[in-house]
Amino acid sequence: MAFYDSTNSHLYSVYFAPRGSVRMFELGAQIAQQHLSPFDHIIGILGESGAGKSMLIKGMFPGLELTNDDAGVNVRPLPLLSIDEENIFYTPHTYHVDVRFEMGFTQPGVLADAVMEAKRRDRRVVVEHYELLYPYMQEKADLLVGVGEEIIVTRPTIFGPTPDEIHKIVYESIRYRQMAHTAEDLTERYLTDQDMARAEHGDIKKGFLLIFPGEQPPNINVDLVERAVKEDIAKDMPIDYVDASHVSIGGETRFCTGPRTHVKTTGMIENFRLIKPLIHDTEHNRWILAGRVCAPDDGGDSLASINNTEI
Repeated sequence: MAFYDSTNSHLYSVYFAPRGSVRMFELGAQIAQQHLSPFDHIIGILGESGAGKSMLIKGMFPGLELTNDDAGVNVRPLPLLSIDEENIFYTPHTYHVDVRFEMGFTQPGVLADAVMEAKRRDRRVVVEHYELLYPYMQEKADLLVGVGEEIIVTRPTIFGPTPDEIHKIVYESIRYRQMAHTAEDLTERYLTDQDMARAEHGDIKKGFLLIFPGEQPPNINVDLVERAVKEDIAKDMPIDYVDASHVSIGGETRFCTGPRTHVKTTGMIENFRLIKPLIHDTEHNRWILAGRVCAPDDGGDSLASINNTEI
């Protein structure tokens, strides 16, 4: 009897790359449930620093010990390189390796051999910056996950896509997410405490959503808020990571659920604008303030065209 693998029919899936650890954890769990197979051995993760790769991996593989922890803890010696020395019955089922970091200590060919040895032992390896290791690999990854403005999940075949192709997309798009999230933080500076207490967060392409449930609209003068944010952008204020829950904007420390996902200065935000008027979503009984950055896509800022996606 032939075995039918439903994953063979999967080309790619695209998700918004959300802001903040909780939403990234939840999306990681969703991706694992929908796309991960028990037979997958090599999981290639692609994306730049600050994109949220570690949070996504923790959501996909709860309990996995990352060898490049965000707190600066680097696991030594690298467990993957010791797989030959360990009793096969007591080795972990899933390993993690950050190729960009490990290449400072180990030749990529050695890392590739270790990944292939883990696969031969029926182990799984989650490989960050997989595009750097791919030229040395004997086989393709079972699953590729690219993290940029959006998260792309694909099962490569002999026809592609290659890791370089996915990496190019997410490398070029991450700046839109960084600009949008910084613009979102700037916008929040001009909302009342009452409105912020009930605000929920959402995503659109090259932009952000602040969502206010209920019949009562938020107390927002959209024109004045837009003007104030544009003035902050013109000041070119520095933006610095403070800790896992805070970011500094122009020396002012603010609570932030995605402190690494920012541009370096406010002046790097391109073509910020708020969509006017406030959007009243009668179907879900809520009001939406939408902001966008960069040049409009084809169709401008019309609601029907904003989230058009091409890979």
